[in-house]
Amino acid sequence: MRTNWFGWVGIESVCGSDAPGVLRLLMWFRSGSVTHRGLGHVPPLRDVLAVLLVRHADPLLGHHLFFFFGFMFLFIYASCSPGALRSAGSRTGRNSALSTYSKTPSPAHIRQAPPPVDHMGLRKVRKHQRRTSVRGSDGTSLLCGPPQCGQDSSFQRDSRPSRCVTFSRDGTLFGWCNGQRVSVVKCDDGSVVSSLDLPKTALLEFSPLNNILVTWQPYTKTQDSPQGEANLQLWELPSGRLIKALYQKKVDSWCPSWSEDEKICVRSVNNELHFFENNDFNSIANKLHMQKVSDFALSPGAQPIKVAIYVPGSKGAPSFVRLYQYPALGGVSAALANKSFFKADKASMQWNRKASAILVTASTEVDKTGASYYGEQTLHYLGVNGETALVQLAKNGPIYDVAWSPNSTEFCVVYGFMPAKATVFNLKCDPVFDFGTGPRNAAYYSPQGHILVLAGFGNLRGQMEVWDVKKYKQVSKPQAPDATFFSWCPDGEHIVTATCSPRLRVSNGYKIWHYTGSVLHKQDAAAGSELWQVCWQSFPEGSFPERPIKYQAAPSELGTTQAAPTQAYRPPALRHLPATPSSKLHEDEPPQDLRAGLSGEKSLSKSALKNQRKREAKKAAKQDAKPDAEPTSVPAPVSNSQSEASSGDPEMDKKIKNLKKKLKAIEELKEQQMSGKVLQKNQLDKIQKEEQLLKELQELQIEQ
Repeated sequence: MRTNWFGWVGIESVCGSDAPGVLRLLMWFRSGSVTHRGLGHVPPLRDVLAVLLVRHADPLLGHHLFFFFGFMFLFIYASCSPGALRSAGSRTGRNSALSTYSKTPSPAHIRQAPPPVDHMGLRKVRKHQRRTSVRGSDGTSLLCGPPQCGQDSSFQRDSRPSRCVTFSRDGTLFGWCNGQRVSVVKCDDGSVVSSLDLPKTALLEFSPLNNILVTWQPYTKTQDSPQGEANLQLWELPSGRLIKALYQKKVDSWCPSWSEDEKICVRSVNNELHFFENNDFNSIANKLHMQKVSDFALSPGAQPIKVAIYVPGSKGAPSFVRLYQYPALGGVSAALANKSFFKADKASMQWNRKASAILVTASTEVDKTGASYYGEQTLHYLGVNGETALVQLAKNGPIYDVAWSPNSTEFCVVYGFMPAKATVFNLKCDPVFDFGTGPRNAAYYSPQGHILVLAGFGNLRGQMEVWDVKKYKQVSKPQAPDATFFSWCPDGEHIVTATCSPRLRVSNGYKIWHYTGSVLHKQDAAAGSELWQVCWQSFPEGSFPERPIKYQAAPSELGTTQAAPTQAYRPPALRHLPATPSSKLHEDEPPQDLRAGLSGEKSLSKSALKNQRKREAKKAAKQDAKPDAEPTSVPAPVSNSQSEASSGDPEMDKKIKNLKKKLKAIEELKEQQMSGKVLQKNQLDKIQKEEQLLKELQELQIEQ
């Protein structure tokens, strides 16, 4: 029988992404007898299937494909496990979805390339498995998901309370200390990488390339060692060999800072910066000789590496922040940028992702004006090109939070007395968008930078505002009452909020959300237990591409927590009356797009702006030179202090004046009624006489 090589191809997904085993293609064709052949016997189909599978199978594992070629051929693509093969035909139920139908591509189209495939013509795709670590009084565990959340079967739950947990920067390793040992395992299969006998360890950190594990325990002195023991230890992975033991008394800046390629490491020692190269901690490669360096921040990204230092002021001298590029670390002349300021007991520094600029929040412990319990804060901008600026904020009050956008071109500031304002600024420190005022004290950009969450946690009610920062449109407004922790999932689609101890010892638990406001997973701490920490597994940058923003709530069995509109209490005697708007102590300001203002005068060149001002000045001079006799088109307004025009009849003028006085009093009563004030019966009677008074006034003015 003649073979028809052209036909329609259908792809139907019937299995999950966790189907076990190696993939296999089985081909049956009928020409008098049934023969089993490999795909290599049909070269055209091999290339066609490679293209189709790479484009449409997501994930490839466990897909069931049917290929009909003139009703002569049937291909089945499934797991090689016997159970999966036997049940493949029975799984084409309501959960299966037809992906695509397309004509068989021409040979010219086939030569254009699918991505690399294996010996079967298939590309194996591994989807990123998201994980969350949960640490509490009842032990440490790993959670798989979202969107489907559950315990990670590859990780054996540790029932002992852990002092600390951490993921490596690429998310491949997970480490924790349970009060007996420090353990490091692989996240994929739970296999042990290293185990160290360090029961007192309080803090853990991995180096960027997972070559070193840093442990810290509180500094103590004993009779045997009056100088104390080296409490900061650097361990080689996976061998577990001790590389170096150092003294680190303070927990502030306890961990050395590495560049992403681990070629440079920086550590603060006695108000100096010591630089090490290529993980050689036996010799100091360079030093930053500066007195009283209080804090530093190493830039992210690739070489060349920059470092920002903060030196607090003393004896009337101002505090300052300087930027240096390694290895040029000598004095003011070598600095890339320098910014001095007063009123700074401490400072926090934040680099943007591209390491092109840094934001410095300077703060004092005490506000001498008495306006705030939390001291005074100012925000400063420094660029590696030498530009510096003081960020001008539109409302007085504390600075609650500062967050860089991952695109490194904008940053958001939450500031001002409650209700706080939130504003996005560009690199020129000009406001781009004002979100108005509201109960908020934190800002969180998604890892991809397309979504911004403004939230009010701590002593606020837990309101979250989710914004699309490309369109500046609000996506959702869920609430997480009593939340003390918030974090974005690296996929930019999900978030976690938690109520943790010791910040709040009641109602401990965590929720995993979709940014549209749907709660996908909820876990409350058991009675008598406490939740201490929730942490997402980290992933390399670019693992999760940006996805289009959805405005419709994601499906969830737990529903959403959109804030329901609240109504003021009304006494029973007033409930039959129509509702009136209640008065507020503070009226929230609406959002305002400030980009139109930036495209005005500031977009003009200096010469164009100068010419525009000259034209405006000439126009104003011409109007001033006009003769006084020339009538104006609009009469000048009469001030309230001027006497009204007289009709010549004192009695009529007196009546008009009294009527206007009564009408003005009625207007004031109506305003009080609109604000929610309950009026007396005689006041309501006055309002009802408004039409009669207006009619009398009109008649008197006509007679006049």
